Amino acid sequence: MGLEIIEEAPTMPLMALNHVSFLVRSVKRSVEFYEEVLGFVSIKRPSSFDFEGAWLFNYGVGIHLLQSTSPEQVPRKKGAINPKDNHISFQCSDMRLVVCKLEEMGIDYVTAVVEEAGVTVDQLFFHDPDGYMIEVCNCHVLPVLPLSSSSCPLRKPFFAGPAGVLGGPAYQEYVVADAGGPLASFYGKQQQSFASFRCAVEVQERMMEGLLTDIMKFTF
Repeated sequence: MGLEIIEEAPTMPLMALNHVSFLVRSVKRSVEFYEEVLGFVSIKRPSSFDFEGAWLFNYGVGIHLLQSTSPEQVPRKKGAINPKDNHISFQCSDMRLVVCKLEEMGIDYVTAVVEEAGVTVDQLFFHDPDGYMIEVCNCHVLPVLPLSSSSCPLRKPFFAGPAGVLGGPAYQEYVVADAGGPLASFYGKQQQSFASFRCAVEVQERMMEGLLTDIMKFTF
């Protein structure tokens, strides 16, 4: 009786989020907003495009703006800021600087706090010129834990390329082990970034190692 060979289903060959795209009332006004408020940089679009728009890039992700041809194409601009609306989110290392920037530019925002297992995440939400919701948070302090612990479905981000493009130093800071990186500290010690682990099991094991080490320090 021969051995049964079980082949694993191939994973999707995805590498990273490339861009988000928005229909806007004014490309010029939106470009100014994303450059001045969020620090994006305008980049060249394909010359074959025969419609008005703009491409911006930074932090390893692109924002593509498309000029609307009628008011009905763009969602009605929202008044109140609702954190539960659809939104894009950027994580940052210093929430206070973001707050100062928004207040300096007269941009309304609301804040929220999420607490999970002793970890606190600060969030702030605001609208772009067309009412699209933007979040800025320090969400990187939360470990990524897949609900299924029987497998490791998460893929490590793809890294290749010089600074300023996919895989540059700004990208690697989030994932590569770094004693001074934003995810390096846990239980008061310098450790490898949670984001560099492949799955929930590895994160849980590292958390337990840190906890047991602390218990032993109190015991002896």
